[in-house]
Amino acid sequence: MARSVLIVDDDPVQRRIVEAAVSKFGYEAIAVDGGEAALTAMDGPRGRDVGVVILDLVMPGVDGLEVLKRMREREIGIPVIVQTAKGSIDTAVSAMRAGAFDFVVKPASPDRLQVALANAMKVEAFEGEAKRTRKGAAGALSFKDLVTGSPRMERVIGLAKKAAASNIPILIEGESGVGKELVARAIQGSSDRKGKPFVTVNCGAIPDNLVESILFGHEKGSFTGATEKHAGKFVEANGGTLFLDEIGDLPLDVQVKLLRAVQEGEIDAVGARSTVKVDIRLISATHRDLLQRVKDGEFREDLFYRLNVFPIHVPPLRDRREDVPMLVQHFMAKVGPAESRARISGISASAMAMLKAYDWPGNIRQLENAIFRAVVLCEGPVLTADEFPQIKAQVDGIDTAALASAEEEVVSTGETEHASAVPVIGDRAESADPAAPTDHFGLLRALDERGNVRPLADLENEMIKLAIDRYNGQMSEVARRLGIGRSTLYRKLKEMGIDPDAGRSDRLAS
Repeated sequence: MARSVLIVDDDPVQRRIVEAAVSKFGYEAIAVDGGEAALTAMDGPRGRDVGVVILDLVMPGVDGLEVLKRMREREIGIPVIVQTAKGSIDTAVSAMRAGAFDFVVKPASPDRLQVALANAMKVEAFEGEAKRTRKGAAGALSFKDLVTGSPRMERVIGLAKKAAASNIPILIEGESGVGKELVARAIQGSSDRKGKPFVTVNCGAIPDNLVESILFGHEKGSFTGATEKHAGKFVEANGGTLFLDEIGDLPLDVQVKLLRAVQEGEIDAVGARSTVKVDIRLISATHRDLLQRVKDGEFREDLFYRLNVFPIHVPPLRDRREDVPMLVQHFMAKVGPAESRARISGISASAMAMLKAYDWPGNIRQLENAIFRAVVLCEGPVLTADEFPQIKAQVDGIDTAALASAEEEVVSTGETEHASAVPVIGDRAESADPAAPTDHFGLLRALDERGNVRPLADLENEMIKLAIDRYNGQMSEVARRLGIGRSTLYRKLKEMGIDPDAGRSDRLAS
């Protein structure tokens, strides 16, 4: 059966036009008149049939950007094609930054809309299959399975290896998507509980009124809807490891029972008359500042110290950018349909430079999804920057052409790595002399010829010259990018002896 397309637009005429086009393309159309109705539809019984959302950005009440935000919060991963009026490209870029798959300008031509829908449907289909495959293949991991070359991650692995040799509670901290569960699985796979159950619970995804039942189980008839006895996750994990993700979201009343389970090794099922002994290794994870939640009265202090016996902090991807090329090569070889992986030989240097420049707020999970979509949609043998439209929209002001010597220069996905051929953004060029200048765009020398820190005024002058060159002498843009007013910029130019009205070559003369 063809997947449905959810059309969200408050304009009834535009809604009918898009609905007719979608039906003509062979998809089932579901049309709603606003953002609130769209979210209700995605949460409803027909939501599982929706393959793509066509979303108007400008609507009363819940607008398009708010819909994207709430979809992200609810972890609804349906590809979204946003519609925007002419002259509203900045809004479309904001939507891409918020996670939209593609955008079309109203009135969208049928051909453009059909291509956007076909690409989105293709990605949605492969993503669903990839999730099922990953879920079925999830097994024991070891520390060798963690893809990294970062010194910071090597320290994490060193701590995790020590933790694997004991049975004490572990608290893994780090932003969403950094790989906390992978670290937990590697600990399990390297411990004496290897091969035993590894049970995961996302505490933030369970309704508050069901958390206790899901964790500790319940007896039949113990509450409305309890038609069968349920063992609970603690019993499921007996003999193995229980991984409690987003533990900072646990309700306070459940935290009391969790504390007893950790201290005594026994649990009380809802409605049960006796306790049950369990033997579990508890690994908790959170992206929140638990100590701050303790201070705010939202997390029990005694439970915090019980869980925080062996803390491990996993750094975000932006703090270990040297891992990006390794992760890109790993995902290119592992994700997406097999025929696409076989056809794609590598990634262009400019695309790799762009990926290294990006801050990855969603960390490794976001990078994996980006590579997946790029592999699915790429028509040629090499991934280029054009295969990453969402990233391209957000990496603003970085000239990847200046960072890559040629678009043909690629990083191979085979055994031989050519990471050295990829320009590095934000890192110093390799040089025997730490004070030696670098030719990479965007880098300033921090040290002088003697290895001493250069005066701040010199660095400021050099930054202003670089910004003028980068933005072709457009002073309003230069001032905006530097975060100063135009009058301040002109005053500094005067102090530097630079005539803002002269030609660019004159302005940039030292």
